[in-house]
Amino acid sequence: MVATQIGARGIRDARVLEAMRRVERHRFVSPRDRDLAYGDHPIGIGYGQTISQPYIVAFMTEALALAPNARVLEIGTGSAYQTAVLAEIAREVFSIEVVPEHADRATALLRELGYSNAHIRLGDGYLGWPEAAPFDGIIVTAAAEHVPPPLVEQLTIGGRLVVPIGRVDQDLLVLTRTEDGLREDERLAVRFVPLVRASAGADDAENVR
Repeated sequence: MVATQIGARGIRDARVLEAMRRVERHRFVSPRDRDLAYGDHPIGIGYGQTISQPYIVAFMTEALALAPNARVLEIGTGSAYQTAVLAEIAREVFSIEVVPEHADRATALLRELGYSNAHIRLGDGYLGWPEAAPFDGIIVTAAAEHVPPPLVEQLTIGGRLVVPIGRVDQDLLVLTRTEDGLREDERLAVRFVPLVRASAGADDAENVR
């Protein structure tokens, strides 16, 4: 998978490539889909969500340009595959999931796999995780209609935000926060599931792990 789908398509960051080799993708899909786990495509994980295509996971991770001591925020834990890849590279990963079943499963699986530097919260990812901010990188794994202002506020100056924007036709934007605002560094046509907000009037986000 790493050689043919990722390295051959231009991903060059050695830490990203090694993380993709180390994280066993089949652990993050249902048993009935394990034969499909290393294919060049997304896989449904229930509740209208997917585990992203391996190349997209690698591309988004490389685009963050994380240092080893980085603290990163992920919006949309889902299967926790992207979370685990980030946890191989960054010092700490904070991940927010809106679906309770996914949050519970991700928490248990990451604990089982020994990722003590990954923290899961059940809540509204649009709002970010302000008490854990600032973050050196923020990655959004679902398509938003616009760049969420709370996420920009929680990003360090010089930090990168990787986020898909749009409804049907989507662009994956790689944005860097500068003293003057956001600078667009790269974009890629993609297709992600929509970013789901927590229900209006719901209780405040709670820590799962």
